[in-house]
Amino acid sequence: MAVRDPEATKARIFEAAVAEFARHGIAGARIDRIAAEARANKQLIYAYFGNKAELFTQVLGRCMVDLAIAIPVDVDDIEGWMDRLMDYHAAHPELLRLLFWEGIEYGTAELPDEAERQEHYARKVAAVEDGQARGVISDAIPARDLLFLLVALANWSTVVPQMKRILVGGEDPAQERLRASVKEAARRLVAKP
Repeated sequence: MAVRDPEATKARIFEAAVAEFARHGIAGARIDRIAAEARANKQLIYAYFGNKAELFTQVLGRCMVDLAIAIPVDVDDIEGWMDRLMDYHAAHPELLRLLFWEGIEYGTAELPDEAERQEHYARKVAAVEDGQARGVISDAIPARDLLFLLVALANWSTVVPQMKRILVGGEDPAQERLRASVKEAARRLVAKP
């Protein structure tokens, strides 16, 4: 007789949900495909995670926490932080795909986990504000805007790889040149006048 392992089942469901939502978005994702991939029944998914929208919110939330733990904002080493952020997203493009799908689905409407998301980003903004207060980086751009701009610089090539290939080129020297350009742009954004 097989022994049930609820945590292993939840982990399989989570991984299958990440892949399904990254591939198909919220509207296009199917619980039956997640269940089949996770080797779990649909009722377990609903019992563990709620409906499809709730599952998406939990999946995206955990992916964002994983990123925050792995790559904290580092205003004392902007170039290194940009490198780490670009490397993380290259290795885990599903997070940006999830965020992109969320943007398509919700647009400017309030998110189901808006309060938690505000707290998540408030910690990152606080790190930028701290760097500005210490004089490590410029305060010419408000901290929230600066964080948004830096994250966009690091993320955009993963979000739209086809544009990166067409505009920048797909070969390794072009990728290295783009990385250097992103880091130079980040340096200029945070440079003290």
